[in-house]
Amino acid sequence: MNAPPVSMDPPDSRRVTVWFDGGCPLCRREIAWMQRLDWYRRIHFVDLISAEDASCPLDRGELLARFHAREGGRLLDGAAAFAAMWRVIPLFWPLGQLARLPPVLTLLEAAYVRFLRWRTRWR
Repeated sequence: MNAPPVSMDPPDSRRVTVWFDGGCPLCRREIAWMQRLDWYRRIHFVDLISAEDASCPLDRGELLARFHAREGGRLLDGAAAFAAMWRVIPLFWPLGQLARLPPVLTLLEAAYVRFLRWRTRWR
């Protein structure tokens, strides 16, 4: 009986899709930074403002309201989406792993919700 091929990639090396608000100057800067740090090109970044990407899993308004990512077939939002992105960026991998802990993710989500209130006023 033949065993299935074994992947030499770590489990978190799979690709992640990230949808972001290209109309937000702060978001564009942050995504540009993440793109530079995505050395292995494991993240597919979708600018919701300029792209005509048919892969949008939700209404564009919902995607613009909160940060979203798809990791391994799961659609995530908020802090969980950031953590998924961090897990495929070598420099942020430890933070992405730490965010798997429920108390850490809860704190990150609370910070993200506060940021969203500020972002709405800033924009």
